[in-house]
Amino acid sequence: MERHNPETIGVRRTGWAALDRDPQLDTVEFHCPHCGHRDQKNARRERTQYHFTDGFMQDLQGEVTQCHSCKRYLRVVPIVLLHDQDETRRFAAVFADETLAVAG
Repeated sequence: MERHNPETIGVRRTGWAALDRDPQLDTVEFHCPHCGHRDQKNARRERTQYHFTDGFMQDLQGEVTQCHSCKRYLRVVPIVLLHDQDETRRFAAVFADETLAVAG
């Protein structure tokens, strides 16, 4: 039996883009495609496994996770690594038509 989990884009903020949170927290932020809830999960992959693709450092393998609000599974892919405010603005401009910009 094959299952298809809906996909959403995740954001992993580091450096200057993560000044509004505890630097010890390393999370991936995303919006649930089922309920629209903004959620986050702990990042699993090392930053060295991210590759430069389409102008951003990205993890194209992604991860499967469960929304904390509706308890349904989804796939977070790609996970985009943002380091500063300029990358955050570029991300919002590039991915604005595909999803809600997670990096606020």
